[in-house]
Amino acid sequence: MRIDVLSKEYPPEIYGGAGVHVAELVRALRARGDLEARVHAFGAPRDEPLTASYAEPAELAGANAALRTLGVDLAIAAGCDGADVVHSHTWYANFAGHVASVLYGVPHVVSAHSLEPMRPWKAEQLGGGYRLSSWVERTSYLAASAVIAVSGAMRDDVLRSYPEIDPARVHVVHNGIDPDTWSPVVDPDRVRALGVDPDRPSVVFVGRITRQKGLPLFLRSCAALPPEVQVVLCAGAPDTPEIEAEVEQLAADLAASRTGVVWIREMLPRADVVALLTAATAFACPSVYEPLGIVNLEAMACQTAVVATATGGIPEVVVPGETGLLVPIEQATDGTGTPLDPEQYVADFAAALNEVVADPARADAMGRAGRERAVASFGWPAIAEKTVEVYRAVLEG
Repeated sequence: MRIDVLSKEYPPEIYGGAGVHVAELVRALRARGDLEARVHAFGAPRDEPLTASYAEPAELAGANAALRTLGVDLAIAAGCDGADVVHSHTWYANFAGHVASVLYGVPHVVSAHSLEPMRPWKAEQLGGGYRLSSWVERTSYLAASAVIAVSGAMRDDVLRSYPEIDPARVHVVHNGIDPDTWSPVVDPDRVRALGVDPDRPSVVFVGRITRQKGLPLFLRSCAALPPEVQVVLCAGAPDTPEIEAEVEQLAADLAASRTGVVWIREMLPRADVVALLTAATAFACPSVYEPLGIVNLEAMACQTAVVATATGGIPEVVVPGETGLLVPIEQATDGTGTPLDPEQYVADFAAALNEVVADPARADAMGRAGRERAVASFGWPAIAEKTVEVYRAVLEG
């Protein structure tokens, strides 16, 4: 059985959770030895066996970003000749999977990491390209042989966004974690080199600067933290200049009132992120839209307590009172996830952060419980097996 995995992101070009998922899934599939997993990814040439890379067509230079994406997708579709199943991840690669499926008559499996209808703020970033990306996603999902949702909440979103899809075709296979790669590593010297004092408590945020990650809300909540608590932002790749400017102003305001505000904008090596998470008192996930939240699994695997929004698939990962705390939120139903009462949400998030940092012993216990849960319930071999079951089902028809 030959499986062609199609993705915008693949090492070394990864900037989000979907890219991490693809990289780990492919590694777990190849480790099985009972199938051939090929990768087709956007970007510069890679020297990994069974992995092909595709650059944007020179003829589309300067065109809308969504249109350039479709140019890459057509090249990927051409490379899928001979596959038994094509498996695409995110709208960026969905069109390639759809075209390959139609062209070669093979099943197309789509993994739902996020949904365009649930991210209307992307219109700020893509303009007319957002209408194009939404059309691509809808067309691909409705025609797919199977849809894999990364959480039960994500499955609900898929069926709500695309009610024409037969629920029997939508399967839940959670995101996973490599507990060997993501494990606690005490490295105070490395933490200091990154500008953080390992001897002071800290709250760490890791994520892109995008509306769905809730970074402005988090920064507002940090104003209520005790002065000795550091606020560490591993945040980059802003969606728009507007949200970047908003975050810059909030971070500057916070830094003017306290010490220990550290903003690391570049993409850090995994070892650095692990060192920061291990040293942290708490990891913060203030997302207003999160199909699962692989960052929470990464933090838990590093034995760090998690404070996260009770939205999307996050409650399927974080056990409140055991591995961290969940912050309640009432959200708009227009797809933005915007808190109906932002001030209340900010206050509640601040209260949860303060509850964790005020009791280091409890935070440590939550971290240990989180590590145990990540290892036991979210290992990649089991996730690969569930994914292969979907492949077999679509091939059997």
